[in-house]
Amino acid sequence: MKLLKTVRADISDTFVFDKAAEPGEWAISGASLFANLDPASLSGKRRTAFRSGFLGISSFGWSTLVQVVEVSEEQRSTAVEQLAARLVERCGAPDLATARPAAEEEIAFAASLCEHDPGMLVAVSRRYENEAIRESFRTLQGNSYAKPAPVFSFARSAISGFPAVIICSIAARTVAGWSRTNS
Repeated sequence: MKLLKTVRADISDTFVFDKAAEPGEWAISGASLFANLDPASLSGKRRTAFRSGFLGISSFGWSTLVQVVEVSEEQRSTAVEQLAARLVERCGAPDLATARPAAEEEIAFAASLCEHDPGMLVAVSRRYENEAIRESFRTLQGNSYAKPAPVFSFARSAISGFPAVIICSIAARTVAGWSRTNS
């Protein structure tokens, strides 16, 4: 049995979402949180969550990527119970008995996205079309090559809320084992 867990490849989720999920949380699609909203009213970070976020169950934060992981029946049950509790706390479900079937359905949908090998990364693209939310999912597989040196990285900026992009020099890339030659 497999489920999805949030992944943070870099700190960009902390810039693009109001609340970023913590790495390693159980995750669901999260589209249901937008079911009763007017898509035209979404802007900024909320719109980014709508377009490309998976919902981390523990924090109710968003993650751009999730990873397929093997789970036991006990872990699956824990994820369902945790989501049911969040639906009561955060979404207005009247009680756990009412929330549990909805949590089961969300976890079952997340599990249906896990027809890939453990470790596979999954991304979502969401849009509003013909008066319905449409989701498409794509998989991303790492390669077996040595990890390349980064061309850029994110850092906190002195201007609140704005990421600073740091560009690595060609010399730094060469030292890290990557170089570009002209032929």
